[in-house]
This record gives sequence, C-alpha cells and structure tokens, in this order.
Amino acid sequence: MYCNYCGKVIQDDANLCAYCGKRIGSSRSRKSLIRPRVGRKVAGVCLAFAEYFDLDVTLIRVVWLIAVVLGGCGLLAYVLAWIIVPSEPEIVVNNAVGNVQVTPPPAS
Repeated sequence: MYCNYCGKVIQDDANLCAYCGKRIGSSRSRKSLIRPRVGRKVAGVCLAFAEYFDLDVTLIRVVWLIAVVLGGCGLLAYVLAWIIVPSEPEIVVNNAVGNVQVTPPPAS
C-alpha cells in the first residue's frame, strides 16, 4: 500500500504513514469538536482542536502558549473553550457481565 500524501510504501494494515504521519485510509474522524478524556494535559482543549483539525497537539499547544504570552487573549480563549466545548462521554465497561454503561458529562 502507498501513502496518498508522500507516496512511500507502507504496511497494508497501517493507520498512519510512518514517513509523513498522516492518517491513511478510512480513519475515524470526529464529527464535532469534543474534548477527549484520554491524553489531556489540563482540560483537553488543545487536544480537541488538534484532533478536529488533524494537526499535531504539540503545535496547537505551542501556538496557544504564544497567544497567552504575547497578547493575553489566549488564556481567555482557553477558558471559554473549556466551558463551551463539550467533554467526551465517560464509558464504563463491566467485564464480569459484559454490560456497557455510558455516563454523560456533568452539566456545567
């Protein structure tokens, strides 16, 4: 199989290209902006934007930090995004019985 972005040969079952890092094939994409529960550093705002725009989370964090240091509006934007962007629902799996319980995020 070949990467559609860089043209290099990659494994047939690969989800990401090992050379350019782009997602390959039918990858699961988020339909809306949601703060994920796994991989958060503070509130998951930067990770949510990184997944939504398919960018590296480190790039988003650096840009957000520059916005905080230079203008100060980045901190206000981060807090607003923390309040406005919904959190991913918590999924609890009971392995003994096989029941799955989805708990919605608490109302803010």
